[in-house]
Amino acid sequence: MNKPFITALLLILLSGCIRAPTVQFFVLEPLSQSASSTVESSRQRTIGIGPVTVPSLLEHKQIITRSSNNTVQIAEFQQWASPLQDELLQALSRNLSTLQPNNIVHTYPWSIHGTVDLQVIIDIIRFDTIPGDSANLEANWTIKNENSHDILKNGHSLINHSLSDSSYPATVRALSRILGEFSRELSLELRKTENHS
Repeated sequence: MNKPFITALLLILLSGCIRAPTVQFFVLEPLSQSASSTVESSRQRTIGIGPVTVPSLLEHKQIITRSSNNTVQIAEFQQWASPLQDELLQALSRNLSTLQPNNIVHTYPWSIHGTVDLQVIIDIIRFDTIPGDSANLEANWTIKNENSHDILKNGHSLINHSLSDSSYPATVRALSRILGEFSRELSLELRKTENHS
């Protein structure tokens, strides 16, 4: 048996022993039930959350992080369990269900549930971290009376939190926290519309 053949055989055998890295899947954590506001609504309303749009950069299943030199990293082995757009929609809906306990919250599209009183449309501009530095959320939002199609409120939210840990679990926890803060902002604005819906 010649040397090149033996070397090739050993390389094949060794390559079979080396395992490919395992993909980690992450989900956004909703607010705990203890976050529920004690302020009760004057009447029950049905609130529709969505659509939620994201930039094309965030349409990857891989988790995206930024560097301070305007580059991005796409984590091949750290991914969202479902498309980020769906993760955001579900987490926002669960958060607002917690923060608006007297109201009924549906996710877009809600046609199976009938109509809603209010629609919350959200355009996510930025939702990422700079590892070891900050977690960042920027979004435009609109609250619309679904029956009259009147725009009751619209606004721009910008949330930044410091982030010292650069691990992916810490990254996802930080993103969940700033999404929770954004949900609280929306909940407060929804309360302000009680006399207009």
